[in-house]
Amino acid sequence: MRVAVVSGGDPGHVVPAIALCLRFAAAGDSPFLLTGERWVDAAAGEGIAASRVDGLALRDLKDCKDLGGALHDQAAELASALVPRLRSAAPDLVVCDVLALGGAMAAELVGVPWVQLSPHPLYEPSRGLPPMGSGLAPGVGVRGRLRDAVLRALTARSIRQGERQRAVVRRRIGLPAHDPGPVARLIATLPALEVPRPDWPSNAHVVGPLLWEASREVLTPPPGPQPLVMIAPSTAWTGSAGMAGMALEALRDRGVRAVVSTFAPLPDLPPWARSGPGAQDDLLRQSSVLVCGGGHGMLVKALRAAVPVVVVPGGGDQWEMANRVARQGSGVVVRPPAVEGLRDAVTRVLGHPGFAAAAARAAESVSDVRDPVEVCRTALSLA
Repeated sequence: MRVAVVSGGDPGHVVPAIALCLRFAAAGDSPFLLTGERWVDAAAGEGIAASRVDGLALRDLKDCKDLGGALHDQAAELASALVPRLRSAAPDLVVCDVLALGGAMAAELVGVPWVQLSPHPLYEPSRGLPPMGSGLAPGVGVRGRLRDAVLRALTARSIRQGERQRAVVRRRIGLPAHDPGPVARLIATLPALEVPRPDWPSNAHVVGPLLWEASREVLTPPPGPQPLVMIAPSTAWTGSAGMAGMALEALRDRGVRAVVSTFAPLPDLPPWARSGPGAQDDLLRQSSVLVCGGGHGMLVKALRAAVPVVVVPGGGDQWEMANRVARQGSGVVVRPPAVEGLRDAVTRVLGHPGFAAAAARAAESVSDVRDPVEVCRTALSLA
């Protein structure tokens, strides 16, 4: 099976795409990746054929007054650019990141079945849940269900507006107004972070986190017997700013060691801290707690390693993920960001073994997932 995988260049989206390509390759299929320029060489280094695609970066849209309209206009441009490339490559299947709308449209235009890759839990609206992004647990009882219904009504206008924008763009590039959707959906999360819903799509399958280690470097933590706290600032443009410095200040004189996972070393660190690029899986195996921004990729890395978390969420879906982790029992949410709040949260997690036990339970939930390659092959055979 020849598979085109289309993903934006943000780490939280391209990392699962590269991991999926590696799964396809290991199963004997022939994947090729279409993504942002930054990741082409990294994918090639893993033996994955990859090429650059412009018009996938969400950062380019962050100042737009109408983000939904800009996202759909970007999708139309991407679809037009991808059509000749897909026709030339002749894939059997196209897998599109959930935000790569243009990739899905291009697949339709060339008549190739496509699968949606969600590098996080399923965020589709549900008649049984509060709106995604609220961070709320499903309401219980009459009042709880009424609250959720009111909140869904408040967001329904935005959802309808997005559907209208998509219909306009689809007609503009020669597609029917109605979006038929993917032949399958890969939900790349831990089952422990999903929320039961009465209207789970029949073509959606939880396949477990798709993880790939972007760094081959080794970052050695400071020596000593003290607990190691790993700090991973958000890579998303919606993330909370200045988290690394705040976390280091919170940990000062707390009897811990710290390691900050960053693309470049930070200056003027105290002797009990280190920073820079390094294999995060290796660092997590040595850590007692992770302080992070709430991006799904970093959270599932920690939980897969049975490491509890302190989450300092920014915007986007980070608030949703932070609250799901807190309800599952494996972490504490700090909002608004503050040194004192971070200090108390880290102390609490280190002092109570229940957080680590909950993280271990989350890790065990990965046993109840589908194989993403098998899901794609089955969907293709039925398309």
